[in-house]
Amino acid sequence: MKSPRNKTLDIGVDEGQKHLEKCVSVTAPCDIGDIRDKTVLGDFFSVAPLLPEGFADLIIADPPYNLAKDFGGRRFSHRSDKSYREYTESWIRLIKPLLKPDGSVYVCCDWRSGMIIGDVLSEHFKLRSRITWQREKGRGSKRNWKNCMEDIWFATCSDSYTFNYEAVKLRRRVVAPYRVDGKPKDWEETEEGNFRNTFASNFWDDISIPYWSMAENTAHPTQKPEKLLAKLILASSNEGDLVFDPFLGSGSTSVTAKKLGRHYSGIEQNPQYCVWAEKRLEDAALDKTIQGYENGVFFERNAKSKQNRREA
Repeated sequence: MKSPRNKTLDIGVDEGQKHLEKCVSVTAPCDIGDIRDKTVLGDFFSVAPLLPEGFADLIIADPPYNLAKDFGGRRFSHRSDKSYREYTESWIRLIKPLLKPDGSVYVCCDWRSGMIIGDVLSEHFKLRSRITWQREKGRGSKRNWKNCMEDIWFATCSDSYTFNYEAVKLRRRVVAPYRVDGKPKDWEETEEGNFRNTFASNFWDDISIPYWSMAENTAHPTQKPEKLLAKLILASSNEGDLVFDPFLGSGSTSVTAKKLGRHYSGIEQNPQYCVWAEKRLEDAALDKTIQGYENGVFFERNAKSKQNRREA
């Protein structure tokens, strides 16, 4: 029995059949209307050649890292560097025609898979940056440094692309406030403290991994936080744009895009994960909150006062 405070979404396929029925299958060349705001149940490598060209404004991909991992009964095995490079090349070649000429792509990875992914990505796109974010969970090791970081490669099709820097500024607490003529300089006083909105860098230490008491949490083994995805979506797309995720998992990209007024589409081959994605999309119609993001502002972790604070 789960604790009453445990909000982890773990409903089974049988129980979630009504959600699974909302998914679509693509077995022939399709139009954008067939997949817009839809979860596609199927294998990316089979579905991608059937999708319309240039339909996505932004692609966020979270492929399997080169690790042995069980994804709900579908196991991804560790491969040689050569084999993993061939795998990476195969899916990157498939996503490129799906992106608009002024579109952007983000690819999640760890330090080892990132070396291969970044190299292959640079052959097809213009690399812009590598984001490193602090994943505060991680297993300890007696023979190596505990790994608490993951990376995200940022690339574009061309030199014309969307980047809304004002939308992703980070609100930090001002420890030593500086005044000119008695007035705050480049910061503001609030009832919850003194804050400054700063430009976002490519190192993010304000992300919390979804855990059991958070409404966004699912039983997916590699779920990405909505706050992390919100930064990518706000920076590299506009309201009404379409965000595509070729490895959708439990639906975090689609859910976050919906909450932020974007269209979405994603492909997932596991029916269980599709159920969770559709249940979360249904809930997102009623609750558009993103933990750590309020009123257009990203808060650094624990920046707000205790009596009125959400976990950032």
